[in-house]
Amino acid sequence: MYWIKSKWPFIIFILLSLCVFILTIYVLIFNMELKIFLIALYTVLIILIILTIIFRRSKKIRHIGSIEEFEKSLKGGLYHFKCPTCNGIFALKKSKSNNKRPIKMNCPDCGSFGIIPPNPVCIKEDIPEKKSRKANFRCMECGEGITVWAEGKDLYDNIIVYSCPFCGVKKNLNRF
Repeated sequence: MYWIKSKWPFIIFILLSLCVFILTIYVLIFNMELKIFLIALYTVLIILIILTIIFRRSKKIRHIGSIEEFEKSLKGGLYHFKCPTCNGIFALKKSKSNNKRPIKMNCPDCGSFGIIPPNPVCIKEDIPEKKSRKANFRCMECGEGITVWAEGKDLYDNIIVYSCPFCGVKKNLNRF
């Protein structure tokens, strides 16, 4: 059913609709008695389009067994980093996985300024169980967001994300 999530069903429906429309014009010009056939074609086309939309919107519920599977299932991924200044561990969840720009931000533990590259090296250490409250940020240019929280400590109060990892705008992202 992966093909139904692609653009091909709609391209096929557009081509079929165009063919049915041309057939309708042909029937009208030559005054043929195929009106019931055309109504049936339009009805089938509308039903297929509605079913395609319903299938595209349906989501399968996945049961996740471990933390590793949960982290893989997060759209955009969950990344853990260690601050070079305070050695504090923090997590960053991006809403997309295709960021191509660095993230300029404060450390959620100590507030020191840093840059996370587009293809970061994540830590493989034990992650503390205690989590801080999360801070959500959204870019006003492209609408994408990231979530940041500290692992094992409280979140630094004045944390700021200075650039969007998706569109690259060099403005502070809005915290909400």
